[in-house]
Amino acid sequence: MSGEEASGGLPETAAEHTGPDTEEREVVAGRPRKGMFGVTGTGDTSGYGGLRLPAYVPPAAERPFGGWFDEVADGLFEGMHNRGVPPEAVLRITVDRDEITFYVDPEHLVEICRIFRDEQRLRFEFCSSVSGVDYGPEVPRRLHSVYHLTSMTYRRRIRVEVAVDAEDPRVPSVVEVYPTADFQEREAWDMFGIVYEGHPGLTRILMPDDWHGHPQRKDYPLGGIPVEYQGAEVPPPDQRRSYT
Repeated sequence: MSGEEASGGLPETAAEHTGPDTEEREVVAGRPRKGMFGVTGTGDTSGYGGLRLPAYVPPAAERPFGGWFDEVADGLFEGMHNRGVPPEAVLRITVDRDEITFYVDPEHLVEICRIFRDEQRLRFEFCSSVSGVDYGPEVPRRLHSVYHLTSMTYRRRIRVEVAVDAEDPRVPSVVEVYPTADFQEREAWDMFGIVYEGHPGLTRILMPDDWHGHPQRKDYPLGGIPVEYQGAEVPPPDQRRSYT
């Protein structure tokens, strides 16, 4: 039996990289979620009741993934083989809550997106969203850039995700493949500080041009809001009075 047959259609080296990652290749992050104000025992899920939830990390999926997920994975790895993209560029595949996510090496992100768009078996023509995620200072490779791709031909949706260090958060821009990513990459840069190299105009889109820092990073100070007409200040959320 060949390596491809043993792995359910994937090249042998590709199958090796869709299982649990070694520590240095870990790309799936998780961190405990907690609320504010120190309130306990309320069952509140709004984020303001002191709720504590454990970190959740989707496990690496194994073949068969189920449904049309296997067809998409086979189409991706076939396209990668035809274009000379190494199978190791796909670091992990997860299936969680009936959604499939491909975690990829940032170096090969643009070519993988081009494969998802152009391969006849895939035809993910539309990038509906690019979003940033920060899992917090205690998580290695804490910044993630997440791409939601839609196939209007086959009526399917997938996620592609990359992870980078906060100290050097560089990801190649996919605007040349998906023009709809233009403003969304600008927003992820503005809010999370992810540098999309090759973007045609990576400037702030929500905050003023002279703003310092990236407000949606977990270590960004919450601060207070000056109320000029009263000379007062609204305290940071974790210092505000609880009304429960």
